[in-house]
Amino acid sequence: MHSGLTPRYWRRNKEKSFFHRDKKIIEILREKTGDEQINETLITHVKDRLGHDRRYGIDPTKIKEELGWEPEIMFDEGIEKTIEWYLNNKEWMERVISGEYLEFYKRNYGGI
Repeated sequence: MHSGLTPRYWRRNKEKSFFHRDKKIIEILREKTGDEQINETLITHVKDRLGHDRRYGIDPTKIKEELGWEPEIMFDEGIEKTIEWYLNNKEWMERVISGEYLEFYKRNYGGI
């Protein structure tokens, strides 16, 4: 990245709020699992804190123009593929949640 521009100038327009992101995750999970208990009641609103972001700026137009780069996968498709990966790899998730992965690090790296 040698254009002389800082990355903050590349994120513009097409913004998604965190609430949009959360609703999309819930929508996909409910559709993929058929579990009607996965709904917006799972979203917990918290008091904003100083510097708390309320949205993402994810329009890659300027970075495409300046560097010739563009994302291969946009947000909606990417989040769906990510959720599908987790749903298809429940065994991996169980090892992470259980802490089993820590044993791997201890064995191979002498602890964390």
